[in-house]
Amino acid sequence: MAVEAELKARLLHPDHVRQRLAERTPAEHSVYADRYFDFPDRRLTAAGYEVRLRTVARPAGDVRSLLTFKEPAVDIASDSKPEHETSIGDPAAVAPLLNALGLVELIAFEKHCANFRFTAHGRNLLATMVEVPELGGETFVEIETLTADDDVAGGSRVVRRVLDELGITDGELTTETYTGAVAARRGL
Repeated sequence: MAVEAELKARLLHPDHVRQRLAERTPAEHSVYADRYFDFPDRRLTAAGYEVRLRTVARPAGDVRSLLTFKEPAVDIASDSKPEHETSIGDPAAVAPLLNALGLVELIAFEKHCANFRFTAHGRNLLATMVEVPELGGETFVEIETLTADDDVAGGSRVVRRVLDELGITDGELTTETYTGAVAARRGL
């Protein structure tokens, strides 16, 4: 099973981090439209699961959609989760299916992302600079690598090492979710 070994930081110096990442590889810019689903009693969320329907739009005009199911974290400190994801042709057809299964849309929002894909310390990594317009100009970075479930600690060490190389401090690390931050901003 694939697990995303991932750490996220709320950046104090986003321009510095963006520059350091751009020195490694060019950015791929996208806008993510995310919709999260759960049962009305929120039992999936309470147990650590996530069901997400995402549409990714790139400046060149290409659009793709993904259905993602995340299991509870296998590493609480980093919130690294097993993830199952598949491309879908028509997200408008999937939402009614989820509703028919008893799931409702909990929250939807946009993320403006710059993705940097590179290899470091023997691992393929994805660093994503994220701005959520509703969060008032805050910038985050997520750094992740896919790993086997028995090597999450090794993947997490590499992710932490790359964060250090980018000048990101422990004080910037966060496990706060975008869904939680947006919900709090909306007073939900």
